[in-house]
Amino acid sequence: MEPKIIIHGGFFSESGTNDDVKHAKQEALREIVARSYAYLKTHTAVEAVAYAVSLLEDCDLFNAGTGSQIQSDGKIRMSAAIMDGVTSKFAGVINIEDVKNPVRIAERLLEYEDSVLGGPEALSFARGLGVEHYDPEIPQRRQEFEEKSAAAARKGTVGCVALDGEGRLAVATSTGGKGFEMPGRISDSATVAGNYANSFAAVSCTGVGEDIVSGAVAAKIVTRVTDGLPLEEAADKTMKELKAFDGFAGVIGISAKGEIYHVDSHPYMVWAAFSSGVETF
Repeated sequence: MEPKIIIHGGFFSESGTNDDVKHAKQEALREIVARSYAYLKTHTAVEAVAYAVSLLEDCDLFNAGTGSQIQSDGKIRMSAAIMDGVTSKFAGVINIEDVKNPVRIAERLLEYEDSVLGGPEALSFARGLGVEHYDPEIPQRRQEFEEKSAAAARKGTVGCVALDGEGRLAVATSTGGKGFEMPGRISDSATVAGNYANSFAAVSCTGVGEDIVSGAVAAKIVTRVTDGLPLEEAADKTMKELKAFDGFAGVIGISAKGEIYHVDSHPYMVWAAFSSGVETF
């Protein structure tokens, strides 16, 4: 089977509508999806999604890892999750601080029975793995926080869905939050609403976490594909249901049949896909 991969970098609105920012994000996605596709060709889907999301976390254009939003108490707390479609194992970290790549901590938790950790306990687990202290704050985020001008920077996450050469699916998602949120707020990214995979399909979400959770978006799309709907129809039906409460979301997904699809409720999501040497944005 020909490997396929799709990534997203949240919404353009995360950094306003500046054309230079849009171009920079598109170029970053172009490079990251190409590197991730090359990696996927010699690795499993679950290894590839962790790799791709770690690259997205390292790019300060996006709201995950380095460049994450600052919460109302002045601290950065990040969440990330990963799910293996073969084993149906889900792992994640919620509101973890002072690490560079939350998705890598989630990846390691796949090995444990207790696979979703939050707050100080998640950080303690990371330190036990030898993960060093890292400050993900960048000057732009501090300026936004100090000026309380992040109203246009509240929707953004990064994610990756992959189908490897053996037909295995996996997904990983990471976020730095929405900015200025109440400490303790939990995003969708480390839940099955925002990040879900099985042997039939895998989906990663971005947008307003509360809307995504209310719509059970990722799990619902994957369930509908499992029940026989084509990926596009399952995604469109689920997104249509968000209109009842004006939900804001975007999704990327791949099915076991090789279907690859993206859709959003507002035309601002940035994404990239790579399959058979064809790159699309």
